[in-house]
Formats: sequence, structure tokens, C-alpha cells
Amino acid sequence: MREAMRGMTTRGRSFLAAAAAAGVSAIVLGEKDLLRVAVLLAALPLLAAAYVGRSRYKLACTRSLEPGRAPVGSSARVILRLQNLSRLPTGTLLLEDRLPYALGSRPRVVLERLGAHQASSVAYTVRADVRGRYPVGPLVIRLTDPFGLCELTRSFPSVDRLTVIPQVVSLPAVRLAGEYAGTGDSRARSVAVHGEDDAATREYRRGDDLRRVHWRSTARTGELMVRREEQPWESRATVVLDTRLAAHRGEGPTASFEWAVSAAASIAVHLRHAGYKLRLVTGTGVDVDATEIGGEGAILDTLADVKLSSAGDISVLVEQVRRRSDGGLVIGLFGTLSVAEAEVLTGLRGNGATCIGFAIDSSTWVNMIPGDRTEADRAHGASAMALIRSGWRSVPVAHGDSLAALWPAAGRGSQGFAYRAAMAETVGR
Repeated sequence: MREAMRGMTTRGRSFLAAAAAAGVSAIVLGEKDLLRVAVLLAALPLLAAAYVGRSRYKLACTRSLEPGRAPVGSSARVILRLQNLSRLPTGTLLLEDRLPYALGSRPRVVLERLGAHQASSVAYTVRADVRGRYPVGPLVIRLTDPFGLCELTRSFPSVDRLTVIPQVVSLPAVRLAGEYAGTGDSRARSVAVHGEDDAATREYRRGDDLRRVHWRSTARTGELMVRREEQPWESRATVVLDTRLAAHRGEGPTASFEWAVSAAASIAVHLRHAGYKLRLVTGTGVDVDATEIGGEGAILDTLADVKLSSAGDISVLVEQVRRRSDGGLVIGLFGTLSVAEAEVLTGLRGNGATCIGFAIDSSTWVNMIPGDRTEADRAHGASAMALIRSGWRSVPVAHGDSLAALWPAAGRGSQGFAYRAAMAETVGR
């Protein structure tokens, strides 16, 4: 009862204040009828408090997010299912789910009376314009009487998390140099070398299935030969994300770093759907190997949390990539690079790797006076030239560029020569 009295609403307190005023006036004026009014005014909130305080509802709540992983700028639906486990019907329930500021204001939903063992569902939508992982909950239930004179709160401890991933854009199908780098035995290659009638074979080993014996090869070599088990050819790719604070400009969702993160997510999903064994490396020590089915989910979850680092260094990033490098395709998303930093990236050219770099001119994300703009363009051109001399295929990126429009340039073998000429002209000005 004490807790219920503390939960008295403004309306309930007003009734008590009016009852006190009416009671004092009745005593002073000697009006018995006014005293009866005072008793009635005081009885209403007290009875409401007793009603709410004695309510012992057993409620169960479940929350589901659809989807649990939502892209930036899209909406997610939160469904709350509340079930009354007791034999007593409930009164009117006010539901309030606690949300972080980035997901908007706290939703408030009124749920009418729930009968014994009855369940009901309510839903609301949230929208986030900034990637990250956001807690949804806990749910707070406000119990009130029919007159709104007393209100008590109950909360459920469960909290779910909504993952807001970077925006993923669809990329056109482009044949990339180095896309067949990897390991495995290819049936197509065996046929191309030996012909359809001459399968890839090896010597018989104890325990091999006799049904795999290749009699034609056995007759030709004089030794028992079996068909070699074929393994699918595995194309490998590594996506490298530059997370140096000094390499990016702009703020909020429109910053150059957000463009790079969205590009990394789009390229990763595109390559995974194309059958690549994928790896993501960032300058903050993140190293994700997405080799299983649906592995792009791990990369998207990682990119939802990735942040800029003031302690980043290109040489550390190169060393991290080389630690587990096994060739294949390397796609880098780099912010502003100096000539020396571009030359350090030569270290990723080893082991037959094909390197494609998206050189982001982050200075175009901010306004500059004409003199500073000319100097920034000259510095970017010099670093792009150094990147090309380091053996990279360079794709320039400026503010407002679309990754889908730039993606075909990653597969053009002559692009590097054309861009080299353009950069030489820029540097020579």
C-alpha cells in the first residue's frame, strides 16, 4: 500500500488536496454535506491505490526484432508479446520500451484489459541513421486504475540488441584480375589439359574405394590408379579498410569514413555472393575470416562497430594483412595517403596478389579556399601516382561518387595507364 501511495498521479494528488480543503472548510463552516464530499474525494484515490497495489499480475513478455540486422536509414519493427499468466484479468497497461537516443523517442503503447491466460501483441518501428549496436529495452509496464489516479511501474530485465549495419549497394558483375587465385583441384583444368576421356588420377592407396579405380590409366601405367577427388577452386579476397583518423574528413553519416565503410560492406557482400573466401582487415586490429556460408554476416556486424583510430599506421596495417596472406585479390579502401605511405603498400604485392585500391580524396568532403584546394589536389595526385608505381590498380574516389559507378574501373586493365597519365598532368601543373 505504501508503494501504491508513492505512485499516486497528479490527478490522484489533486483529489486528496481537494478532499483536505473540503474537509477543513466543512469543519470551519459546520457543513456536514461538504464533509461528505470531502470523504468521497479522499476515498476515490485511496481505493484506486488499494486496487492497484493489491494487483498481483503474472506477466510474461517476449520481444522480437524484424529484422535483427538493419541497414543504415532503414526501419526495423519491434514486436512485443505480452501474456497474462494469472487467473485475474488485468487493467489498462501502458507499455514503454527504453531506447537509446539514436533510435528515436521512447514508444508508449496502451494495452487494454488482458483476460486470464490471454496474450496480446503490439508493435512499433525504429529507425537509425548511424550504424552501431543499440540496446532495445528493458520494457517498463505502468499499471493504472480506470480513473488514472494511481500508477505503478514494473519492468522486465530482458534487453535485445539491434545491429545497424552500413548501407550495402548492389554492384555490377565485373571480371577482376586475380579472381581465380586460390587453391584446389579443378575439374575444368584437368579436362583442358588431358581431355574428357583422361580423368585426373593418382596412385592407389590402401583404403581407397575400388569403384574409383580408373582402368584405362591403370593399363597405361602398369600400376593401379584411382580417380583423384576433385575439390572446388577457391578464389580468395582480402578487403582492407583504412581506419586512420588523419586519413578521413567530414562528420556524421556523410563523412568520408562512412563512405569507405559502406563500400567495404558492399564489396564484401558482392564477393561472398560470387563465391570468394573472404577476409576483412582494418587498421584497428580487426581480422575477420568469413569462409562459412553466410559469413558476410560476421563482416557486416564487425563493420557496424568499426571506429576511427588516432593511433593507426599504414605499416601496421600492411603487416597485419601479410601475417596471414595467401595471395589472391586484395581490395583496399584508403583515405588520404602520403607518397611515403603509398610506397609502403608495395608490401602487399607479394605472393602473386592482385591489388586494387580505392584512393579516397577525403579533402573533397570539406570546403577549401582555392589555394588550399589546388595543393590538396596536387598531393592526392602524387600519392595516387606512388600507389600505381607500387603495383596497385588505383581507382580515384571523390565526394559524391557512387561505388556502383566506380566498380567497373576496378576490372579495367588499362585503367592504371590512363589514370597515370591524368595524374602526371595534374602533378605537372
